[in-house]
Amino acid sequence: MQYDEFRAMNTDILLMAKGDSVSLAEGFRAARTYIAICEKRFTRFSEQSELSQLNRASGGWFLASQDLFDVVRQARRYMDQTCGLFDPSILVALRNAGYDRSMDEMRTDGAGMDSALTAGSWSLAGFDAVQFIPLICGIHLPEGVQIDLGGIAKGWIVERVAHLLASYAQACAVNAGGDMFLLGQPDDEETWPISLEDPRDPAQVLAVLRVRQGALATSSITKRRWVQGKRVQHHIIDPRSGEPADTDWLSVTVIADHATEAEVFAKALLIAGSAQAQVLAAQAPGIAFIGVKQDGSLWGSANSQEFLDVSGQTV
Repeated sequence: MQYDEFRAMNTDILLMAKGDSVSLAEGFRAARTYIAICEKRFTRFSEQSELSQLNRASGGWFLASQDLFDVVRQARRYMDQTCGLFDPSILVALRNAGYDRSMDEMRTDGAGMDSALTAGSWSLAGFDAVQFIPLICGIHLPEGVQIDLGGIAKGWIVERVAHLLASYAQACAVNAGGDMFLLGQPDDEETWPISLEDPRDPAQVLAVLRVRQGALATSSITKRRWVQGKRVQHHIIDPRSGEPADTDWLSVTVIADHATEAEVFAKALLIAGSAQAQVLAAQAPGIAFIGVKQDGSLWGSANSQEFLDVSGQTV
């Protein structure tokens, strides 16, 4: 297995592939190029990105690329499937919480100032009223709606990159800050061993998951945190309140067929917490999930047991 590690999309990227060294070198270059192109399209931190252009066009029709159209339409479908717990129109709330620049910049310069918006004045932004014209990739965001596609776009990119890399490799995996897509079988293994890290201490492993081909995503309230004024904030916004989610879980990991589905439900389940988790997960019967509680204990769906390595050994 050969590896390529680099920084993109404000996260650490790890490409893993098995095959001929010359072919893999070309594949790694192609993957890096594709990620860079997608990042420019989907980032909300550049006024020149296609996503920013779409946000500026809210209230009117926007002719999107096929890629942006695909991600926004998936986002709309997942909004219904998660009963509104996934809603990309929380961009105003993210900015209000201080997340108004990239996480790399915030770690250097600190969070943005408090805005005038308060929790009591928050109202849902209306992404459920978005309209589409598939023939021309037309998107109509309601007036004033601003969307952030960060997580779902990252999952979409990860899956696309994995399939791209697979054309150069016998087996491969792409990991972008916990969003993963796996194809083929690693060396001498029928499954990919994935460490489930302790969100309280990333150096510690709580369990090892054994995953075949497909997607895995982890969403956590401990990864992207900052201090705004006197408040500790995180980036998982509850669309019902417009505030960082108040949940009894520190992280949720989802295994699914597709990376967008894994990413969306990891976030939605984290927001929902243990009280609503089973009802929400029933909206996507094919997924498995594992939540990490505040004390580090695990709580998951019945089908998550088939992915746990009972030997308890890390690989």
